[in-house]
Amino acid sequence: MSVNFDIAETLDVKGASCPMPVVKTKSAIDELEEDAVLEVLATDPGSMSDLDGWASGTDGVEMLDQVEGDDVYKHYVRKTE
Repeated sequence: MSVNFDIAETLDVKGASCPMPVVKTKSAIDELEEDAVLEVLATDPGSMSDLDGWASGTDGVEMLDQVEGDDVYKHYVRKTE
């Protein structure tokens, strides 16, 4: 997979389970500039629905893409405001 956007920061939450991937993603997004993209690396399969649900219900963030790998789930979230 090739991402067609610049990644400002990578957040590694591998080994963490719900709700920590969402909590840590929110904290990391809060630190970024507007339009910056955060790459989140997780091993919890639930992170696919958890992070997507969080992004769709949260103003100021947009889920750009999610990639399900063999052992790692990659999420790309843009800060929109």
